[in-house]
Amino acid sequence: LRRGFATLFPKYREAYLKECWPLVEKALGETHIKGTLDLIEGSVTVSTTKKTFDPYAIVRARDLIKLLARSVPFEQAVRILQDDVACDIIKVGTVVRNRERFVKRRQRLIGPKGSTLKALELLTNCYVMVQGNTVSALGPFSGLKEVRKVVMDTMKNIHPIYNIKALMIKQELSRDAELKNQSWERFLPRFRQKNVSKRREPQKKSKKKEYTPFPPQPPESKVDRELASGEFFLQETEKKRMKLQEVKAKQAEQVSKRQEERKKAFIPPKEKVFVQKSLPKEEKLDIEALKVKVKKAKTKKLGAPPIPAPPTPLDKKKKKKKRGEL
Repeated sequence: LRRGFATLFPKYREAYLKECWPLVEKALGETHIKGTLDLIEGSVTVSTTKKTFDPYAIVRARDLIKLLARSVPFEQAVRILQDDVACDIIKVGTVVRNRERFVKRRQRLIGPKGSTLKALELLTNCYVMVQGNTVSALGPFSGLKEVRKVVMDTMKNIHPIYNIKALMIKQELSRDAELKNQSWERFLPRFRQKNVSKRREPQKKSKKKEYTPFPPQPPESKVDRELASGEFFLQETEKKRMKLQEVKAKQAEQVSKRQEERKKAFIPPKEKVFVQKSLPKEEKLDIEALKVKVKKAKTKKLGAPPIPAPPTPLDKKKKKKKRGEL
């Protein structure tokens, strides 16, 4: 019985596959695997032949055509035919729903000018190819495990630099003969996850009621209330009399409230208490002391000239005598 596998490839890979197909047939011919390229349907098929002796060769051939369809170059994809090399095609398209967020995280995995991807390849000894909604990895089994972890963490919003740092520490510890068989948890960094965009808590928090399997108690009916109060067993005349009493009591309350409101208009407002300020006590004037002050003030030379005293009748006579002598 002949076994085979087929896979589809995108339109943009048609020219490359057509160019390198002779090399693919040559590589598959060494393990006696037959490959066919159908450009009309856009598919590649591999199948066993009568000369095929390795049962696992067809599985490797299947992985080869899968890698070629996912834009892995032939020089790297042909390494899958070796015994110590495996491959892993990681689907990342369905991890993140938002397309813009997915593109940003995929670009974060590649890094500026492919630096993050190159560091990951050096640390894991794997070839990594990011294309569309998948990440293709090719290399040893131990490296593929680390690549898958880094890729999935990156898509879950954990920066790849944290995992790369941990891989670098592990690589250094593996070289030490004493620590080779010990636990490395104490050396590995522990990164706390920080939530930058915190949701604002509402001012009024509604407390959830405790769940009870029993339904709420139904409201009491009119008959239940009458039975509880004993009105149910009274006669109609007594019931009417009790209702009239209740109505009269309510009316009396309303009348008293209205009278109180009317009386409020006649209540005088509280007057402010007027407090008289205490006047200073009259001090006795010392007349003698005032006379002394006035005399001192007269003797002092002030800025303004002193006012001359009015002339007396004697002074006028003296002035007339002096003018007559002249």
